[in-house]
Amino acid sequence: MVNKTDVLIIGAGAAGMMCAMQAAQRGRSVFLMDHSGKLAEKIRISGGGRCNFTNLNTSPDNFISANPHFCRSALARYTPRHFITWLDENGIAYHEKKLGQLFCDSSSMEIINLLKRECDAAGVKFIMSCNIEKISHGQSFEVYTDHGAFHAPSLVIATGGLSIPKIGATPFGYKIAQQFGMPVTKLKPGLVPLSLHPDEWVDYQALSGVSMDVLVRYEKQRFRENLLITHRGLSGPAILQISSYWDHGQPLHINLIPDQDMHIRLKEQRNSHMLLNNFLAQYLPRRFVEVWPKQLSEKKILGVHFSENKPLCQYSEKDRMLLAANLHDWQITPTGTLGYSKAEVTCGGVDTYALSSKTMQSNDILGLFFIGEVVDVTGHLGGYNFQWAWASGYAAGQSC
Repeated sequence: MVNKTDVLIIGAGAAGMMCAMQAAQRGRSVFLMDHSGKLAEKIRISGGGRCNFTNLNTSPDNFISANPHFCRSALARYTPRHFITWLDENGIAYHEKKLGQLFCDSSSMEIINLLKRECDAAGVKFIMSCNIEKISHGQSFEVYTDHGAFHAPSLVIATGGLSIPKIGATPFGYKIAQQFGMPVTKLKPGLVPLSLHPDEWVDYQALSGVSMDVLVRYEKQRFRENLLITHRGLSGPAILQISSYWDHGQPLHINLIPDQDMHIRLKEQRNSHMLLNNFLAQYLPRRFVEVWPKQLSEKKILGVHFSENKPLCQYSEKDRMLLAANLHDWQITPTGTLGYSKAEVTCGGVDTYALSSKTMQSNDILGLFFIGEVVDVTGHLGGYNFQWAWASGYAAGQSC
């Protein structure tokens, strides 16, 4: 039996459900299929189960792409305010946590259930736990599955990226793009913890759980948020943010005390009998202070006497200058990331130069659309990736 419909969407996550809802509300017949038996698992687990569903500060500057202007059109046509208004109309309570990040007061299931209700009301037909065997394209798109064959003039790929494979992430969307001759940019884990070499990190492993407010810099990018020391390396919002830009083998620059000029603070204490660790513990966690100078001394970045915890008056002007420089520019080179299993997103994706920024449709293949994480548009941490899902899903839903 062949099932005919106007729009066939593969991927029942945030972008796919938004697209299905918008297309169906325009009077289009829509089938929405997914290989999983559960809807929108990434929404469900987001934000500790409360879903960081958007960010009030959304702008194109919060997104990474080889084509940085591509996201502008979709983001302008479906803004955080549009999504917030929709939640207000449906009685879903939310709050701002920090830096414009909005979370559900109760549960992320409220958003999943709202999307499902709207899709059902508009007549969207869900085909879950559906395995796709083949896709071809003639006068329409033909999708052959273990639930039968489906024909549609519009095919929307909303299959997400490679991040968090335990909830079903696969490279399916990229393979479809390649099948139709569409380029895919380089892929890598994004918003992901970074690992350090075990030999280099052995002194810090006991500090797992220590957090500090820092400024992390890589090339022109900089983020002022918390850094978290882990057993394997570095995490926390500042590291997750910079990880999407970081290139393997390159150092990160970490300002451990961004609110102070430590050259001045140390100079003020040049005659003090206060011990070095007691001085540093005014600004940094004591557990970190007990390890950091010793570790840098062993690496011969600081003089060996910094491991002795002497009174400040016993350090020379040169010593103080060197210490201050390293406090403001601790250079550390990760060995890699913790991979897609720990990544929140996938950087890279379907090349946006091959898509219309207004409709998300392929420039060369009429009726073929790509939306959400599968596209080479990656948001910063803090709700931006969901806003891209809503915006790109809306754009395609208004056009497919």
